[in-house]
Amino acid sequence: MSRDWYITLAERAELRQKIERSEFLGIAFPIASEETFFDELQRIEKGHFDATHHCWAFRLLDRERSSDAGEPSGTAGKPILSALKGGSLHYAAVVVVRWFGGVKLGPGGLARAYRDMAAETLKLAKTADRFDYAQVKVIVPYARLNDAYRLADPPHVVLAGQSYDEETVFTFNVRRSLVDELTRRLVDQRFTLR
Repeated sequence: MSRDWYITLAERAELRQKIERSEFLGIAFPIASEETFFDELQRIEKGHFDATHHCWAFRLLDRERSSDAGEPSGTAGKPILSALKGGSLHYAAVVVVRWFGGVKLGPGGLARAYRDMAAETLKLAKTADRFDYAQVKVIVPYARLNDAYRLADPPHVVLAGQSYDEETVFTFNVRRSLVDELTRRLVDQRFTLR
């Protein structure tokens, strides 16, 4: 994975199943940050306040966390996280809500149940490619407008805006891994960076 491209969830997905008389609800959703994850977790906990456990995992680009939420250590959070990793997903989270049905599954059974619920829920979710962009501003003389428009190459270089004040300035969103290459091209083509 390059440092400016990742796969995430395009939308929320939910799956409900019964396993050995316990009811499980898997909820997968995209997140923008750790803070947005915990806000959504709090809403889920309030919405399903009668559940026995709210186990979860999330992944950003550079951080991942999980919680067994009262289940035996290593039987819920890590298996959920492994499902996220298996899908190569980032900026994504899964919460598996459990209502205990009276039958103990044992550590192996619990780990399988949580991993399978997370994986099956993720299969229902649509994914999307996302890019991490940096902005590059270029002063464009009127005679070179067509040259500037040709610099756009979505999704790698996206024309994000234009202003026509005292001078014409184009703003490009450029994949971070391509900023140096585009900057060299602009200098070679005698554009002025702002």
